[in-house]
Parts: sequence; C-alpha cells; structure tokens
Amino acid sequence: MTAENKMNERLWKLRLVLDETVEFPTEYLFKFIVPKAEVHHVIALLDGLDIEEKSSSNGNYISVSARKTFDTSEEIINIYKKVSTIKGLLAL
Repeated sequence: MTAENKMNERLWKLRLVLDETVEFPTEYLFKFIVPKAEVHHVIALLDGLDIEEKSSSNGNYISVSARKTFDTSEEIINIYKKVSTIKGLLAL
C-alpha cells in the first residue's frame, strides 16, 4: 500500500468517526509538529484558523496548534489533505 493510500484510508476512518461522534458545527483542534524550516508553509495553509506556535527544546521543530469552528467533517479532512504535502510534518 502506498503512503498516499494509507493517508486516504486514515482520513476516511477519521471522517467516519467524526460523522458518528461529533455534532456539527463544532470547534476542532489540529496539532502538528513540523520542522522549523517548513513552519511558514503550515501557517500559510492554516490561514483563517486561530494558531499557536511553540518551539521544541532544541529549536529544530515547531509545534503548531490551530483551531476553528467547522460545519462538516469534510472541512476538517480538507485541512489534513492540504497540510499532508508538507515535508516532515507530523499530525497528532
């Protein structure tokens, strides 16, 4: 299974869980760990969300938390799809 197929499967499962357990609209919190050199890409893709950043102890990585109220699970999934293109990003 390719990395893209694995990601699509994880997002499909997340959508199912969201649709079964969350009442929309709802506030959703994203948490990402990203290499310092790539943080500007994450911030650009999360435009319009309330964003907090925190550097790791050695300064090589940045923790990015972003929250917003969403009306559907598809809106949440679209954010994950957008940031999945960033090299070295870890979604928590």
